[in-house]
Amino acid sequence: MKTDILIIGCGPASLTAALYTLRAGLKTIILAGSAPGGQLLQTNDIENYPGFVNPVGGFELMDSMQKQAKRLGAEILTETAAKVDSQNKKVICQSGAEYEYLSLIIATGASARWLNIAGEDTFKGKGVSACATCDGFFYKGKEVCVVGGGNTAFEDALFLTNFCPKVYLVHRRDGFRADAKNIAKAKENPKIEMVIPAVVDSLQGSENGLEAVVLKNPQTNEKRTIKVQGVFVAIGSVPQTAFLKDSGIILNEAGQVIVNERTQTNIEGIFAAGDCTNTLYRQAVVAAGAGAKAGIEAASFVNLLK
Repeated sequence: MKTDILIIGCGPASLTAALYTLRAGLKTIILAGSAPGGQLLQTNDIENYPGFVNPVGGFELMDSMQKQAKRLGAEILTETAAKVDSQNKKVICQSGAEYEYLSLIIATGASARWLNIAGEDTFKGKGVSACATCDGFFYKGKEVCVVGGGNTAFEDALFLTNFCPKVYLVHRRDGFRADAKNIAKAKENPKIEMVIPAVVDSLQGSENGLEAVVLKNPQTNEKRTIKVQGVFVAIGSVPQTAFLKDSGIILNEAGQVIVNERTQTNIEGIFAAGDCTNTLYRQAVVAAGAGAKAGIEAASFVNLLK
């Protein structure tokens, strides 16, 4: 199948990009994968997306975005990209289907790295989160735990002190990967207690939500139970870019697509936006903004070809 614009992914970046390519009068196909909507589908309430007076559910927001794109003429397919043949301008899917394009937008997002421990899946959205910026406000007045040792973990812990009377910062090693400035700020904050070295052994709670976290000292195997109502996992994310191997598109060491401020990759006519790129801010509204830029750039590229 041939199309003017081919978009891989179906999150805020891809669907916003489609709005601009469709309004430019270009045929647009979205390869949405098996779970259209991305990470937002795991978020119950979103308070920081513009235009919603009351919190909006992740599913509701993504469903509205998809319907908007379809109304403008987008063809959204539950196809999963397996390979990008940039030389011949086509994408091969896991199903074997092939799609030829004039311009390609990659917006496959990233998935959070989880702890993979007992109780984690049970309490996702009920006390377990991978985004303090998104969900921190809902834990106002509650004690929480942040897991990680990098800048994100420290920034999350400091951010959460705006709402929470107690924040436990848990890290598996005695040392941290975070910047000295962030470490100093956290140590000076009376609301933050560092628990090191420690790993999360399991999570406990009821149908009402998370109630406690069981920590284990990796050196002595001694366990400790801390009563908390929230656990924020800040051990990084995995960009969904494995299918770009041998595509010629340059990725950084973390596997993110390297783009410039115009969302251009190193290959002419291929653009990327959202959490799969080397962006600093991992927020839905930022991804949508980058998607708008990618859509505008891709549309301009195609119009020059015609």
